[in-house]
Amino acid sequence: MLTQGQGLVLVDGIDEVPQDQRRATRDWLEGLLAAYQDTAFMVTTRPSAVPEGWLAASRFTELTVRPMSAADIGVFVGRWHTAARRGIESADERAHLDGLESALRMTVRAQRDLAQLSSTPLMCALVCALHRDRRGHLPHSRMELYQAALSMLIVRRDRERSIDVPEGIQLTEHQSIKLLQRLAYWLIRNRQTEMDYATALALISDALPAMQAVAEQGPPQQVLAHLIGRSGLLRQPTADTVDFVHRTFQDYLGAIAAIEAHDFPLLINNAHDDQWEDVIRMAIAHARPAESTDLLHRLITRGDTEPEHRPRLHLLAQASLHYATEIEPHTRHLAEQRARTLMPPRSQEEADTLAALGPGILDLLPQPRGLENDEIDAVLRTAATIGSDQAYAFLQRFTQSLPPDSAPPELITAWQRFDADQFAQDILLAYKGKLPIHVQNHEQRKALRLLKPAREVTFDEEEFTADEITEHLSPEIRALHIYKGDRLRNLMFLHAFPVLRRLTLGHLEQLTNIDDLSGLPLSDLTLVNLPEGFSLAALVSLPDLTALGLYRCLSLERLTDLPAPESLTSLRLGPGGPSLTGLSRWQQLRELTMHMQPTTEDWRQIASLPHLREICLSLYDLTQAVPVQAVTYLRLLPKEIPVQADLIPEIFPNLEKIFINCLEAAPDTIDITPLARMKGLTLSLSFANRIIGLEEFSPDAVHLHPRPRTLDT
Repeated sequence: MLTQGQGLVLVDGIDEVPQDQRRATRDWLEGLLAAYQDTAFMVTTRPSAVPEGWLAASRFTELTVRPMSAADIGVFVGRWHTAARRGIESADERAHLDGLESALRMTVRAQRDLAQLSSTPLMCALVCALHRDRRGHLPHSRMELYQAALSMLIVRRDRERSIDVPEGIQLTEHQSIKLLQRLAYWLIRNRQTEMDYATALALISDALPAMQAVAEQGPPQQVLAHLIGRSGLLRQPTADTVDFVHRTFQDYLGAIAAIEAHDFPLLINNAHDDQWEDVIRMAIAHARPAESTDLLHRLITRGDTEPEHRPRLHLLAQASLHYATEIEPHTRHLAEQRARTLMPPRSQEEADTLAALGPGILDLLPQPRGLENDEIDAVLRTAATIGSDQAYAFLQRFTQSLPPDSAPPELITAWQRFDADQFAQDILLAYKGKLPIHVQNHEQRKALRLLKPAREVTFDEEEFTADEITEHLSPEIRALHIYKGDRLRNLMFLHAFPVLRRLTLGHLEQLTNIDDLSGLPLSDLTLVNLPEGFSLAALVSLPDLTALGLYRCLSLERLTDLPAPESLTSLRLGPGGPSLTGLSRWQQLRELTMHMQPTTEDWRQIASLPHLREICLSLYDLTQAVPVQAVTYLRLLPKEIPVQADLIPEIFPNLEKIFINCLEAAPDTIDITPLARMKGLTLSLSFANRIIGLEEFSPDAVHLHPRPRTLDT
């Protein structure tokens, strides 16, 4: 079935793989992909476990499962109770479930803590079950909820159904938890998600001599069988393995064991690991006041001394304050002070780290007064990623306080996380005509009617017809980007936009040419994923065209065959594009972007362009290059190769500005010392983990993104 492409392979929980085994896991996945090239694969993980684009090279598309909104929770509660009513013949019991459903809907909306607890399907189902089990009364905190769930699963479920002494074993709630703690803590300490049956049996055997009342009921095999069959927390996925039904309960029970064993150093030494975050929080909740204070103080101290882990450790300490019953005031002050030095976030990565700590972070996020642009966007991303009703309220307050002439682009990214109409009406309407709009689904497309006239619109992710694209666009639109053009039968609809200057078209599966573009006043055209045989002849009928981008256009082998007007001043060539043979015909070219490996002959053609001022490279080897005298601005996007900074002064002797994005570069250390001999050079570095040679430049000559932090700034 897999060979025939008729299977779907689901790989769940990469975050539960130990960090030192995740590279091997990726190799394993890529082996499967190579073996079954026509099969669909879906891989899930917590976002913080792997870097963005972890599987991008294998053609995976990344999607984020957002927390359920209040509307989502309402739908879930309704469906849960509908399922619960099936098979119930008693009119009174059905009426009782109707009342419970109505009451729970109101309770979840009214109580913020409960809404936060219900933001995932697992916890929302548990809330529904507990609400029914407790006849409408619910715990208010996360820890109380877990405790109640354990009580319901371990003991009450069997007792209240009159199931006595299953497997010949009868354990109290306390006895069951003690045994389950041992199993959970072994898994946590050993960074495992499951254990051999023999290991589980050995752990139970070691515990029984100190638990005489349990030992007298039967051998270890019988006790373990009882825990697997009746606790509701353990399962035996194969004959030889045992694991917990969900990581949440493993962490909860393991945290109790860690506190009882006084393993504070073990907890703190692993606090930087995303797999230990919940264990740390729950350990602080289980600990006595002096122990909670001690744990928090150790977290803060380790964060102070380890800059590479500082944000995670200090923010974890701040987030854990809400779990502790009592905290010594000085330690609380230190945790809050350290967290504030990490505020506001300055990058997408910092924003995602903050959002992962949950809705409590909203209380630390500042309002926009005094913030830089990168901080404004990062704050907006943090709140949007949290995605709760409280986050929506924060976004409304934040945007209302922004300067009237600002238009943060992160708002468009945030749009997809909330109701399209409501977000457009409440937040985006104030920036009508100022923001480039990104449409990813039909709800957002319909909401465009509220944002007319939009000057720039992108249609992506979903496929739209020409009528759907034009329905809510105004004639004033100046930039239009359609990345999924599979349903377009012609391009004549574009003539409805007389001032359209920038256009992107991709996946024109039903077309063979772009002849319908003739006569449009386009100055910038980008074409993506065009099939073999696709005609570009109509390019010569675009007299105003000065910028052209070609990405994965299989119909063109070399630039000699490109019928573009000689007025081009900007050329962007992506993967799968033509070779550079014939580039020298555009002598007036000022900007060149290449996502391909230039040959030495290609470099000679580049060097022959007298007006070329800006060049952008991603796949390159400067050892193949010849000197390019005219370029003054160099942009490098190295992908898993060294930056080759030592060759830059020789190849580009007249540079005034360099931008290097190190996000995908290898190794993660960049030595900029060779660039110091280039007088008057301005250098911008993004995502450079370790930089050698900064001291060779004046402070105003180097710009870093994200802007670096110290403990005080």
